[in-house]
Amino acid sequence: MAVVGRIARAHGNRGHVILNLETDFPEARFHPGAELFVMRGAGVEPLTLTSVRFHGERPIIGVAGVESIDAAEALAGLELRVPADQLASLPEGMFYRHDLVGCRVETRLGDPVGVVSEVEGTLGGSRLVVAGAAGEVLIPFAAEICTAIDPAAKRIVVDPPDGLLDLNVGRRMKPDVT
Repeated sequence: MAVVGRIARAHGNRGHVILNLETDFPEARFHPGAELFVMRGAGVEPLTLTSVRFHGERPIIGVAGVESIDAAEALAGLELRVPADQLASLPEGMFYRHDLVGCRVETRLGDPVGVVSEVEGTLGGSRLVVAGAAGEVLIPFAAEICTAIDPAAKRIVVDPPDGLLDLNVGRRMKPDVT
């Protein structure tokens, strides 16, 4: 399943929630009657949207069965997902974020950089978060830098400007939790 949004917080006292988008197609994904899924524990639960309105670029949604602020607050932090087979086909050279996560990144000379752990940003300015041997490396997701992208082979080749890979190594290192 692909993540299309995250529930940020409750909005108002009637059970509505505000979302952080993880899709470039919000109007197609979020509309009354849409069925989305959340993972709770080991299970997957369907959610049906009862209302949708946009405040700026963020949707505020109503969910069937969620009628109070307390019920809405219990949803905060959940990821809204859709089955991958429901995703629209993308034009050549465009990729879904989940297709890039897990790709190994290497330089054009074949030197390993790490593995993509996440993709941040929007369609207009995204970057790869790469888990490298010395910590996280942030790489702009730009054609001039990411010269070969093959999600099927789980491989991205980069040709970074001098110093880019060393510039931000370890800046956002997450604690080692074992």
